[in-house]
Amino acid sequence: MKILVTGGAGFIGSALIRHVLTETDHAVVNVDKLTYAGNLESLAPVADSPRYAFEQLDICDAAGLASAFARHRPDAVMHLAAESHVDRSIDGPAAFVQTNMVGTYTLLEATRRYWNGLGAESRALFRFHHISTDEVYGDLHGTNDLFTETTPYAPSSPYSASKAGSDHLVRAWHRTYGLPVLVTNCSNNYGPYHFPEKLIPLVILNALDGKPLPVYGQGLQVRDWLYVEDHARALLRVVEAGLPGETYNIGGHNEQRNIDVVRAICDLLDELAPEHPAGVNQYADLITHVADRPGHDLRYAIDAGKIQRELGWSPRETFASGLRKTVRWYLTHRDWSRRVQDGSYQRERLGLGSSGSGKAASR
Repeated sequence: MKILVTGGAGFIGSALIRHVLTETDHAVVNVDKLTYAGNLESLAPVADSPRYAFEQLDICDAAGLASAFARHRPDAVMHLAAESHVDRSIDGPAAFVQTNMVGTYTLLEATRRYWNGLGAESRALFRFHHISTDEVYGDLHGTNDLFTETTPYAPSSPYSASKAGSDHLVRAWHRTYGLPVLVTNCSNNYGPYHFPEKLIPLVILNALDGKPLPVYGQGLQVRDWLYVEDHARALLRVVEAGLPGETYNIGGHNEQRNIDVVRAICDLLDELAPEHPAGVNQYADLITHVADRPGHDLRYAIDAGKIQRELGWSPRETFASGLRKTVRWYLTHRDWSRRVQDGSYQRERLGLGSSGSGKAASR
């Protein structure tokens, strides 16, 4: 297949593209606006592949999307482009509505026009895979409850509400126009190349710099953690074998309280980076409890039984094994982290454009 991936320079998108290009014979067209969270350096290991093309393009740009579809002729779309940070959505919700809802609508329409122009066989094989989040379900109150594909939506933040809206649009385009869509809702991802505003990389990098490790409230919020490379395998499996119109929940079966995640990172750093910053005896001394954020969901947990039963996917990493890999990666890729933290990854982009003629600068 030739797969058009939106948001391919982001955390999950780049993991997906690296997986596709190293583990399959598929080709990838990476469509990314390159906002602050888009980092082409995360694609350096595969950027020279002849099966990779890059388009710097906003998914709200209907004409640009039409041109990209016409030139690249994809067999599938995997839609990951989204504003995704809850705290940012609380401070500035407009960007989340624009990208996550208006952008998804614009992409759906561009896809539908392209799909309508395909031959019968290509139309039947085409897929539009929309990648969403478990946060659309709100939170769980019972200790044994799990989100399933039929859990009612109850989003709590501007971010999760905008993602819920995009999910509804995708399903409506299937019901109304027959577009062959797939929807996946995933739990919290972690792993290499994660933008440092997120909990796990923030804690790792702050600890190494001797900075406070902020924990909302008492840190009792529970999340189901999914190693990003496991997620990439699941996404590819869905676009290759999922049934149009179906939803698949993807989870790591790794429920952890936030405070326990932070403590586990500190323990790993005590072991793997024993030369502590000045004045720090152990990394856990840096844990700092801060005021909780508004509308903070208490617990998320995914029932991933459907994708396991129907598509044969299950996570390979436990939380302990995945977290160890993640901490090791950040310890050995300090330059990548520093370039994100100081903004140089944005200032030094070279050779960008909308021609999509093979490869773009990604170092």
